[in-house]
Parts: sequence; structure tokens; C-alpha cells
Amino acid sequence: MLRSLALASILAGQRLHTTAQRDEVDNSNLDPLRLNEDGTFQICVFSDLHFAEGPEKDARSAKVMADVIDAESPDLVVLNGDLINGESTYSHNSTHYIDQIVAPMVDRNLTWASTYGNHDHNRNINGTGMLEREHTWPGSRTESMVPGTNAGTTNYYLPVYASDCSSNCTPELILWFFDSRGGFYYQSSAQPNWVDKSVVEWFNNTNADLVEEYGKEIPSLAFTHIPVYASLQLQKESGVDENNHPGINDETVIQQGAGWCAEDKGGCDYGNQDMLLMQALVSTPGVIGLFSGHDHANSWCYKWDSKVGDMEIEGNGINLCYGQHTGYGGYGDWIRGGRQIVVTQEGLKKNEVDSHIRLESKEVVGKISLNSTYNTDSYEATPNQKTFLSGASSSNPSPSDRPVSLAAHLGLNTAFKSPLFVFAGVLTWIMI
Repeated sequence: MLRSLALASILAGQRLHTTAQRDEVDNSNLDPLRLNEDGTFQICVFSDLHFAEGPEKDARSAKVMADVIDAESPDLVVLNGDLINGESTYSHNSTHYIDQIVAPMVDRNLTWASTYGNHDHNRNINGTGMLEREHTWPGSRTESMVPGTNAGTTNYYLPVYASDCSSNCTPELILWFFDSRGGFYYQSSAQPNWVDKSVVEWFNNTNADLVEEYGKEIPSLAFTHIPVYASLQLQKESGVDENNHPGINDETVIQQGAGWCAEDKGGCDYGNQDMLLMQALVSTPGVIGLFSGHDHANSWCYKWDSKVGDMEIEGNGINLCYGQHTGYGGYGDWIRGGRQIVVTQEGLKKNEVDSHIRLESKEVVGKISLNSTYNTDSYEATPNQKTFLSGASSSNPSPSDRPVSLAAHLGLNTAFKSPLFVFAGVLTWIMI
């Protein structure tokens, strides 16, 4: 009865436009990413969507994405991991949730790029299948440039050119994407939860090739789902100040390598697994920031410019940033939203970008400039707000309650009207 009511509410007044079986589209002919004529380029980052925990949560998550996009009009959307809650899917339908996730971009003719997170790597879902499903829709720039099972999937880079570039131009900006893996190999055992050595080697070699080709270091931004150990040390040893580092700071950083055991039992001590990645990043001039998700209760940025804690590696000024928990799936009820990264041609000359978070309420918080004086500049503190599903005082468990509850909430917020989303929701719900 409940399923029938949920299905009826989804179908009411809607027209179906898609089919379950989809062929790949040719995204190889997408125009190169370019700065706008005024020299700007804006990236909207969505983190921790956790689709597949129930129709109401999925609908609310998609509405958050749509509302933030409409308020910001970005040039590129980055889906920064945990797109799908893999453990709450079945292998025959797990990748179909991609259709709902990309609908806000497809409906607006926007382009996007993804990293996959630990919940995207699961016994019932794998990165290869997700990547293939993404490329059944026009606009996906997600790639896989590093071969091998151990590398993960979403390791690649995207150049961004000047607005007047026609051909053979030097990029103004490089966007790096790293798969921090975790979760499980498909139909198999636990998968390491850090960026693999082969990916770090690829990054070092590819960056060296780019420097040789263009004769200079190109400013860059990097994206990976799970944060690095330096973020934990900065949080613990230096402390996150509400004015110097505006954002929510309600959760201890859970970094790459944390708790991973080859025996799939969890709880093992951290073993410096992400040191190679951190060393590579701080040894590469021009990497302005590394943007992560994973910890739903954190949304701050910190400039890593010194030795901190027990680390031997010294920061070079790279900014370590969280996004904003976007999805109604996953743990926690902190207000949803998306981090915005605003690039300017002039700012890139100084390795600087601006950033803020656009909330589902349309409010802007955490407006900062990631410049040479970030960490010491004072900004307005970010309010710690909560939002809940209808009729619930608390919709999701807190971080201490991991693993997350997979209880589904029936019903649909009909304010989100995308036909593509509606059909995908119907199809997925029927197949569960």
C-alpha cells in the first residue's frame, strides 16, 4: 500500500521521457572548458549526495542541487564523491541512480565532472559501471586515465583555457581529480581508502609533462572525496577558528587510510597511506587547493603552510577545503548546500581563488578569499544550522552512529519537477 501511494505521488501530473536501457553518448566532442569573457570561471561542488536511501531523500537531494545551481549559474559542477549509497542498492539497478543525480545538470545543459567515494565502491556497485552510466547522458566530463584495478576509477585532469582560445593554447587552470577509493571491490573484499601509489606516480609524471609542454607551472585545483591526514592535524593541533576558517566544525576528520584493515574488520591504526599524495601536492607549485567531502559535519578551509603535529611533510600554502554536505542521504542534518569556487584570470596569476557556500535556503555563508593571507584574515562566522525531512525532528544519525541507518522515507517533494528525475525515481523504486 505504501509503495503504491509513493508511486502514485511520483507519477501525478508527470510525463515520462526516458527508458531504462541507455546507450552511451559521445561526450568526447564537448567544447573545452574555457573562462568566461570577463575572465571568470565558477565551479559548484556537491559532496556526499548518498542517493538510494529512499525516494523522499533522493528527491530532496536533487532539489538542493537544482536550487543551488539556479542560484549560482556555475560553469562546471563537480560531484565530489559518495554519489550513491552503494550498500543500499542491488547490483542490477545500482547505477540507475546516476540518472537522477545528473538530471539537474542535464536539464540545464550544464557540464559536470565526478570523483567517486567510498560508498560508490561497494559489493553491489563499481566505478566502471557508474562511469559508463554517466556517459549515457550528455555533459559528463568524468574520465578514467589511470589503468589497473588498484587505481580506482576517477583519476584524470581537465584543462581550462582562456575565453578566446581557439587551438594550441596554454591552459589557464588545470583541474585534477583523484579517486580515494575505500568501500569494497565489486563483489569482493575491502578496498584501500586512499589515493593509490600508481595514481600519485601518474600525477607527478603528467604534471611534469604539462610543465615541459607549456614551459611553466599551471595553477591548479584538486578534488578527492576523502580528506588527507594534514586536515586532521590542522584541526587537532592548530584548531579551526570560526572567523579565520569559517564553516561547520562538528566532526573529527576521518582521513585517507583511517581505520582500514586488509582483513575487512576495520579499526586498524592509520599507517601514513596518504603521505605520497600529500608530498606530491606540496611539491607541485601552483596547486591552490584540495577539495574534499566525506565528513558531513565539516565545511571549513585551512591553509597548510607549515609543519603540523607529528607530520614530517611541511605544507607549502595549499588550502585544504571541505565542501558542504549536499544530500539528504547519509548521516547528519546540517543544512545542505554546495561549495562554490570562483576563479578569476587575475587571481590565478597570484594562485588565488574566492569561495563561498550556497545553502539550500539560498543563503550565502562562509565567503572567503583563498589568498596569501588566508588563515589570518577574519570573516563572518558560519551559523550552524540544521534542516530535516518533513515530519521528522531528526532525519539522520549523527557521525557517532556510523554506519548510517538505511531506513527509507516514503513520499516525494513535488517541488522538483524534472521529468528525467521523476522517471528515474519511478524506475528505481519499482526495481528495488
